[in-house]
Amino acid sequence: MKALKGTGVALVTPFKSHGEIDFIGLEKLIEHGISGGLDFMVVLGTTGETPTLSDEEQNEIFKFVPTVVKGRIPLVAGHGGNDTRKLVEGLSKKPFDGYQALLSASPYYNKPSQEGIYTHYSELAKASHLPIILYNVPGRTGSNVTAQTCLRLANEFENVVAMKEASGNLNQMMEIVSQKPKDFVLLSGDDSISLPIYSIGGEGVISVIAQALPKQFSSIWNHFKSGNVDAARKAHYEVLEITNAIYDEGNPTGIKSLLEHLNICGSDLRLPAMKATPALSQKLLQLLKNIPS
Repeated sequence: MKALKGTGVALVTPFKSHGEIDFIGLEKLIEHGISGGLDFMVVLGTTGETPTLSDEEQNEIFKFVPTVVKGRIPLVAGHGGNDTRKLVEGLSKKPFDGYQALLSASPYYNKPSQEGIYTHYSELAKASHLPIILYNVPGRTGSNVTAQTCLRLANEFENVVAMKEASGNLNQMMEIVSQKPKDFVLLSGDDSISLPIYSIGGEGVISVIAQALPKQFSSIWNHFKSGNVDAARKAHYEVLEITNAIYDEGNPTGIKSLLEHLNICGSDLRLPAMKATPALSQKLLQLLKNIPS
């Protein structure tokens, strides 16, 4: 997990105006992130609009990204779902060559019990040849992965190596940090509170805003890691307003609008997600002008 600490991003999936995957835009996005100092990338997490992509399209993207990255930074593959059997079967069908770990969101909509969540991840861990990063995002899944369930999985399965925490519950995260196995890593899943999470023992982030502002956002972790908390705090507040603004109309609506302003890729999405309104697009453009280069 040493390679999967620091600033990672959950990549968007760029689309052309008629809905096809924009592989040129995806390559530009990857190069922008690597040149900006990102530590790792997540491919086809939920920010990548994965539910709207066919299996064939997902496989194309999984195969394409390592050919661009060429081993320069580690890659994590998104592999979550609410059908445990289908998820386990998919381990042998997805082209995960070139990936160092899996990021798997807790089952959504089903709202399983903690025992159900534990057993779901247990089956995945027993079948996976790659390390697994748990992902707790109750605002999207409808259920919370408690600290106790996280710790139970971390202690019982060596290949359960990290938790991306997006519950916003710092008490829960502190319980994980205070009782976790030595090498288990807590990663922030909320850009706006990444610095507070670092302060309680988090060791990185899987970010959305950092794919647009890789240099600026990664500096928060880099300053904090080096012991310069004042500089980390300054960098945090410099990007905080735009970080919050990209979620005004949902994710990845805002971040795609911002990436279009940066001439990296277009802002098209697949339904039911919608492009940013002119008001949000203009707001993001104005905020972008105030970001230090």
